[in-house]
Amino acid sequence: MAGDRAALISLLKQRSVRIGDFTLASGAHSSWYIDCRLTTMSGAGQRLIGPLGWQAILAAGWRPTAIGGLTMGADPIAYAIAAASVDTELPLDAFSVRKEAKRHGTGRRIEGNFAAGAKVVIIEDVITSGGSALNAISAVREEGGEVLGLLALVDRDAGGTQRIEAANVAVHCLVTAQELIAPGPAA
Repeated sequence: MAGDRAALISLLKQRSVRIGDFTLASGAHSSWYIDCRLTTMSGAGQRLIGPLGWQAILAAGWRPTAIGGLTMGADPIAYAIAAASVDTELPLDAFSVRKEAKRHGTGRRIEGNFAAGAKVVIIEDVITSGGSALNAISAVREEGGEVLGLLALVDRDAGGTQRIEAANVAVHCLVTAQELIAPGPAA
């Protein structure tokens, strides 16, 4: 798994890290940006993220029935992990949390394989302020789900992890921003 983690870091550096002038979802400005979707929506990213995420969930001692988070960043990560879990003792289903409930159809805010009483792990692509993750956590709790923890692909080390932990949610991150923006070759 160490080799797979190193490969994931390399892929994130190659595909997802950008240098420039960016405004983040939190409103903060940054000289670098991590667009995880360029990695998580690739076949190579899916192949690495699924097993690494699945192993991280097991190592944390979480035993969820479903995983998901705020659409769209969490979606490909949740799907990759669910696929990696299929032939195990704990196959997972995935769900997506909308920013707001639909105004048509079923009017649901949480789509996919989620029901009240479900034990879930919230998924996040990048934790910055923690706002998106807290939004997903709140939605799941409001719909009667039990949040076991949060798994993030990347922690920007910007205080978001501490905000989520202050909401009584354990956090595990596969990669830190320091591992992605440290000097050195991107490939």
